[in-house]
Amino acid sequence: MSQSPDLEQLRAAIVSGDPGRAMPALANLREVPAQQAIPLLLLGLEQEMFMIRSLSCAGLGVKQSEAGWEALINALEHDDDANVRAEAANALASYSVERAWPELLAAFRRDTQWLLRCSVLSALAEQPEIDPAWLLELASLAIGDNDGTVRVGGAEILGRLVYEWPDGGEAQQARALLQRLQADPDHRVVAAALDGLQAAQGAD
Repeated sequence: MSQSPDLEQLRAAIVSGDPGRAMPALANLREVPAQQAIPLLLLGLEQEMFMIRSLSCAGLGVKQSEAGWEALINALEHDDDANVRAEAANALASYSVERAWPELLAAFRRDTQWLLRCSVLSALAEQPEIDPAWLLELASLAIGDNDGTVRVGGAEILGRLVYEWPDGGEAQQARALLQRLQADPDHRVVAAALDGLQAAQGAD
């Protein structure tokens, strides 16, 4: 049997301010029961270095609790670093799509940082149980973004809509949006739109 990590040693490493100590300590919390790990992950979220806060968010997506949910919402809304906000969005999506959706949509509308927006797109794009109307709303916002990478993410979601729900009203709207995106100035967006339209032909 492997020895359980020493919680006091982990705590000391997390608050040390040294990422070389804090990051492995946070990673070691995977081996610790949620009840003991969550307070240390919450402590990690209070640290100055964004890498430590970001990894703490990831941990709170795995070791789930109401306290963790509230801390992740706070990070999503208020953290100064986009990496941390993006990781918080990812972690929230892992709780439940239905619960996270209003928070992630609000963050997408509020926060124009491309990293956060791409994180929300990727966290929701592959969710099997998501409502197609939600995907259409999110994709419609994404394709209006100034950043080409975000628009690509939106186009890929539109492609999923026409492929997986070909007979739905969302798919018809998605097709029309994909046709418009063929005139996008970014060649990556055009390519994603063409892929989506080809998927639509395959689904017909």
